[in-house]
Amino acid sequence: MDSIRVLVVDDHPVFRYGMRAILGAEPDTELIGEATDGKEAIALTAELRPDVVLMDINIPEVNGIEATRQILEANPQVGVLVLTMFEDDDSIFAAMRAGARGYVLKGADGVETLRAIRAVAKGEGIFSPTVRAALMQHFATPQKKIGAESSRPFPELTEREHDILTLIARGYTNTAIADRLYLSPKTVRNYVSNILTKLQVADRAQAIIRAREAGLGHDRNTSH
Repeated sequence: MDSIRVLVVDDHPVFRYGMRAILGAEPDTELIGEATDGKEAIALTAELRPDVVLMDINIPEVNGIEATRQILEANPQVGVLVLTMFEDDDSIFAAMRAGARGYVLKGADGVETLRAIRAVAKGEGIFSPTVRAALMQHFATPQKKIGAESSRPFPELTEREHDILTLIARGYTNTAIADRLYLSPKTVRNYVSNILTKLQVADRAQAIIRAREAGLGHDRNTSH
Protein backbone atom coordinates (compact mmCIF):
# COMPACT_ATOMS: atom_id res chain seq x y z
CA MET A 1 0.00 0.00 0.00
CA ASP A 2 1.32 3.42 -0.93
CA SER A 3 1.92 5.83 1.93
CA ILE A 4 -0.24 8.94 2.35
CA ARG A 5 1.75 11.93 1.14
CA VAL A 6 1.20 14.89 3.46
CA LEU A 7 2.05 18.58 3.10
CA VAL A 8 2.03 20.49 6.40
CA VAL A 9 1.12 24.20 6.27
CA ASP A 10 1.79 26.11 9.50
CA ASP A 11 3.98 29.08 10.44
CA HIS A 12 4.92 27.68 13.88
CA PRO A 13 8.19 25.66 13.80
CA VAL A 14 7.33 23.72 16.96
CA PHE A 15 4.04 22.51 15.48
CA ARG A 16 5.74 21.48 12.22
CA TYR A 17 8.39 19.62 14.24
CA GLY A 18 5.66 17.75 16.11
CA MET A 19 3.87 16.76 12.92
CA ARG A 20 7.19 15.67 11.41
CA ALA A 21 7.66 13.29 14.34
CA ILE A 22 4.08 11.98 14.24
CA LEU A 23 4.03 11.36 10.49
CA GLY A 24 7.55 9.91 10.43
CA ALA A 25 6.66 7.29 13.04
CA GLU A 26 3.84 5.78 10.96
CA PRO A 27 4.43 3.31 8.10
CA ASP A 28 1.49 4.63 6.06
CA THR A 29 2.18 8.40 6.22
CA GLU A 30 4.96 10.44 4.63
CA LEU A 31 5.75 14.12 5.14
CA ILE A 32 6.69 15.40 1.70
CA GLY A 33 6.92 19.12 2.41
CA GLU A 34 6.31 22.03 4.78
CA ALA A 35 4.96 25.49 4.00
CA THR A 36 4.99 28.47 6.35
CA ASP A 37 2.47 30.67 4.52
CA GLY A 38 -0.47 30.44 2.13
CA LYS A 39 1.43 31.38 -1.02
CA GLU A 40 4.04 28.72 -0.36
CA ALA A 41 1.28 26.19 0.34
CA ILE A 42 -0.36 26.85 -3.03
CA ALA A 43 2.96 26.57 -4.89
CA LEU A 44 4.12 23.42 -3.07
CA THR A 45 0.79 21.67 -3.60
CA ALA A 46 1.08 22.23 -7.34
CA GLU A 47 4.69 21.04 -7.31
CA LEU A 48 4.52 18.06 -4.93
CA ARG A 49 0.93 16.81 -5.47
CA PRO A 50 0.27 15.63 -1.90
CA ASP A 51 -2.64 13.39 -1.00
CA VAL A 52 -3.48 15.50 2.05
CA VAL A 53 -2.71 19.13 2.91
CA LEU A 54 -2.72 19.78 6.65
CA MET A 55 -3.78 23.44 6.75
CA ASP A 56 -3.73 26.04 9.53
CA ILE A 57 -6.11 29.00 9.12
CA ASN A 58 -4.08 31.85 10.60
CA ILE A 59 -1.02 31.89 8.33
CA PRO A 60 0.80 34.79 6.61
CA GLU A 61 0.50 36.06 3.04
CA VAL A 62 -2.69 34.18 2.11
CA ASN A 63 -4.86 32.89 4.96
CA GLY A 64 -5.66 29.19 5.20
CA ILE A 65 -9.24 29.54 3.95
CA GLU A 66 -8.25 31.34 0.76
CA ALA A 67 -5.26 29.03 0.28
CA THR A 68 -7.61 26.03 0.56
CA ARG A 69 -9.93 27.54 -2.04
CA GLN A 70 -7.10 28.20 -4.50
CA ILE A 71 -5.49 24.81 -3.92
CA LEU A 72 -8.70 22.91 -4.60
CA GLU A 73 -9.58 24.96 -7.66
CA ALA A 74 -6.28 23.87 -9.23
CA ASN A 75 -5.98 20.43 -7.58
CA PRO A 76 -9.47 19.06 -6.83
CA GLN A 77 -8.08 15.60 -6.09
CA VAL A 78 -6.20 16.86 -3.02
CA GLY A 79 -7.79 16.47 0.40
CA VAL A 80 -7.46 19.47 2.71
CA LEU A 81 -7.64 18.87 6.45
CA VAL A 82 -7.86 22.05 8.51
CA LEU A 83 -5.94 21.77 11.78
CA THR A 84 -6.38 24.98 13.75
CA MET A 85 -7.10 26.63 17.09
CA PHE A 86 -10.24 28.35 15.74
CA GLU A 87 -13.47 26.58 16.72
CA ASP A 88 -16.02 29.31 15.96
CA ASP A 89 -18.84 28.65 13.51
CA ASP A 90 -17.63 31.24 10.99
CA SER A 91 -14.21 29.64 10.59
CA ILE A 92 -15.69 26.14 10.39
CA PHE A 93 -18.21 27.04 7.68
CA ALA A 94 -15.72 29.17 5.76
CA ALA A 95 -13.41 26.15 5.62
CA MET A 96 -16.26 23.90 4.47
CA ARG A 97 -17.27 26.40 1.77
CA ALA A 98 -13.66 26.51 0.61
CA GLY A 99 -13.78 22.74 0.15
CA ALA A 100 -11.94 21.35 3.18
CA ARG A 101 -12.83 17.70 3.88
CA GLY A 102 -12.08 17.84 7.58
CA TYR A 103 -11.70 20.22 10.50
CA VAL A 104 -9.73 19.21 13.60
CA LEU A 105 -8.62 21.34 16.52
CA LYS A 106 -4.96 21.62 17.47
CA GLY A 107 -5.71 20.26 20.92
CA ALA A 108 -6.29 16.84 19.33
CA ASP A 109 -3.75 14.16 20.17
CA GLY A 110 -1.58 12.45 17.58
CA VAL A 111 -3.89 9.44 17.29
CA GLU A 112 -6.91 11.62 16.44
CA THR A 113 -4.90 13.68 13.97
CA LEU A 114 -3.61 10.58 12.19
CA ARG A 115 -7.13 9.14 12.06
CA ALA A 116 -8.31 12.39 10.45
CA ILE A 117 -5.48 12.36 7.90
CA ARG A 118 -6.30 8.78 6.91
CA ALA A 119 -10.01 9.57 6.61
CA VAL A 120 -9.40 12.62 4.42
CA ALA A 121 -7.01 10.61 2.23
CA LYS A 122 -9.89 8.17 1.60
CA GLY A 123 -12.20 11.02 0.61
CA GLU A 124 -14.17 10.99 3.87
CA GLY A 125 -15.21 14.03 5.89
CA ILE A 126 -14.07 14.20 9.51
CA PHE A 127 -14.52 16.70 12.33
CA SER A 128 -13.46 17.10 15.95
CA PRO A 129 -16.28 16.40 18.45
CA THR A 130 -16.70 20.11 19.28
CA VAL A 131 -16.81 20.95 15.57
CA ARG A 132 -19.44 18.25 14.96
CA ALA A 133 -21.50 19.73 17.78
CA ALA A 134 -21.28 23.20 16.19
CA LEU A 135 -22.39 21.78 12.83
CA MET A 136 -25.33 19.96 14.40
CA GLN A 137 -26.38 23.08 16.28
CA HIS A 138 -26.17 25.15 13.10
CA PHE A 139 -28.38 22.83 11.08
CA ALA A 140 -30.84 22.45 13.96
CA THR A 141 -31.33 26.24 14.10
CA PRO A 142 -33.77 27.89 11.65
CA GLN A 143 -31.85 29.93 9.10
CA LYS A 144 -32.55 33.61 8.80
CA LYS A 145 -31.30 36.59 6.87
CA ILE A 146 -31.01 34.53 3.68
CA GLY A 147 -29.20 36.59 1.08
CA ALA A 148 -28.03 39.15 3.64
CA GLU A 149 -24.38 38.24 3.16
CA SER A 150 -24.43 39.12 -0.54
CA SER A 151 -25.70 42.63 0.14
CA ARG A 152 -23.42 43.50 3.05
CA PRO A 153 -20.09 45.24 2.56
CA PHE A 154 -16.88 43.16 2.46
CA PRO A 155 -18.47 39.79 1.54
CA GLU A 156 -14.99 38.22 1.71
CA LEU A 157 -15.17 38.49 5.50
CA THR A 158 -16.80 35.80 7.61
CA GLU A 159 -19.74 36.86 9.77
CA ARG A 160 -17.56 36.97 12.88
CA GLU A 161 -14.88 39.01 11.07
CA HIS A 162 -17.60 41.40 9.89
CA ASP A 163 -18.81 41.83 13.48
CA ILE A 164 -15.27 42.52 14.69
CA LEU A 165 -14.62 45.02 11.90
CA THR A 166 -17.82 46.84 12.88
CA LEU A 167 -16.60 47.08 16.48
CA ILE A 168 -13.18 48.27 15.29
CA ALA A 169 -14.93 51.00 13.30
CA ARG A 170 -16.75 52.03 16.47
CA GLY A 171 -13.45 52.49 18.24
CA TYR A 172 -13.34 49.31 20.31
CA THR A 173 -9.89 48.05 21.34
CA ASN A 174 -9.00 44.36 21.00
CA THR A 175 -9.51 43.91 24.74
CA ALA A 176 -12.97 45.49 24.59
CA ILE A 177 -13.90 43.35 21.59
CA ALA A 178 -12.73 40.24 23.43
CA ASP A 179 -14.87 41.13 26.44
CA ARG A 180 -17.92 41.91 24.32
CA LEU A 181 -17.75 38.76 22.19
CA TYR A 182 -16.48 36.41 24.94
CA LEU A 183 -13.29 35.63 23.04
CA SER A 184 -9.68 35.55 24.18
CA PRO A 185 -7.52 38.59 23.28
CA LYS A 186 -5.28 36.27 21.24
CA THR A 187 -8.25 35.05 19.20
CA VAL A 188 -9.28 38.65 18.53
CA ARG A 189 -5.73 39.51 17.42
CA ASN A 190 -5.87 36.58 14.98
CA TYR A 191 -9.20 37.79 13.61
CA VAL A 192 -7.89 41.36 13.23
CA SER A 193 -4.84 40.05 11.37
CA ASN A 194 -7.09 38.11 8.97
CA ILE A 195 -9.30 41.17 8.47
CA LEU A 196 -6.32 43.37 7.58
CA THR A 197 -5.11 40.74 5.13
CA LYS A 198 -8.49 40.33 3.44
CA LEU A 199 -9.05 44.10 3.19
CA GLN A 200 -5.46 44.51 1.92
CA VAL A 201 -4.74 47.33 4.34
CA ALA A 202 -1.54 47.95 6.29
CA ASP A 203 -2.92 48.74 9.71
CA ARG A 204 -5.93 49.20 11.95
CA ALA A 205 -6.34 52.88 11.06
CA GLN A 206 -6.75 52.07 7.36
CA ALA A 207 -9.23 49.32 8.24
CA ILE A 208 -11.29 51.85 10.22
CA ILE A 209 -11.32 54.23 7.25
CA ARG A 210 -12.43 51.46 4.86
CA ALA A 211 -15.10 50.28 7.31
CA ARG A 212 -16.53 53.74 7.93
CA GLU A 213 -16.55 54.55 4.22
CA ALA A 214 -18.66 51.41 3.77
CA GLY A 215 -21.08 52.58 6.45
CA LEU A 216 -19.94 50.40 9.33
CA GLY A 217 -19.69 51.77 12.86
CA HIS A 218 -21.87 54.86 12.35
CA ASP A 219 -24.85 53.57 14.28
CA ARG A 220 -23.16 53.87 17.65
CA ASN A 221 -20.77 56.57 18.72
CA THR A 222 -19.03 54.65 21.47
CA SER A 223 -15.31 54.70 22.16
CA HIS A 224 -13.48 51.99 24.11
